[in-house]
Amino acid sequence: MTSYAPSETEDGPRLAFKILVAGGFGAGKTTLVGAVSEIRPLRTEEYMTEMSAGVDDMRGIARKSTTTLAMDFGRITLSQGVVLYLFGTPGQERFWFMWQELSRGALGAVVLVDTRRITASFGAIDYFEQRGAPFVIAVNCFDDAHPYTEEEIRTALDIGPQVPVLLCDARHRASAKEPLVALVEHAIRRYEQEGLATGATTRN
Repeated sequence: MTSYAPSETEDGPRLAFKILVAGGFGAGKTTLVGAVSEIRPLRTEEYMTEMSAGVDDMRGIARKSTTTLAMDFGRITLSQGVVLYLFGTPGQERFWFMWQELSRGALGAVVLVDTRRITASFGAIDYFEQRGAPFVIAVNCFDDAHPYTEEEIRTALDIGPQVPVLLCDARHRASAKEPLVALVEHAIRRYEQEGLATGATTRN
């Protein structure tokens, strides 16, 4: 697994993982990174201009006035010295060409979903499914969004039981942290299972 790097600190060994925070335009990626980051997050947000008219889908998020042009960056330290470096991807389709570079060396991704605009998350899900990368679904619970069951969300997103689905509030640190922890656990389990399977195949 090339997506982590051990390092030495005064407290002992530490693992560092690169995590992508992806999803549709306006799903809350910048908010989540800002809520959990222990450092001042790096943001590339700019106010939207008339050039966005007719290009970016603003349905359901008419009050949104800024957009991420490149990425958001933050860092969070989990228990036992595990450090996550968070890279929030731009949500608009016209910036998807940047995802390839941002995803290099990543352990996996948290895909934020806004159920008011659920089709906006399809592109991110397709991207990670096609590349076989571990990801979890984090449904960002907006105040005016209708609540759905996990099964309804899985059906709407057309994802199987192997993909973890969680509810979160990207504004609050404790809640926003949960999908990050779930991703690390999910990705490590999957890589371990794949490693065991590869080893069994080699021995045979």
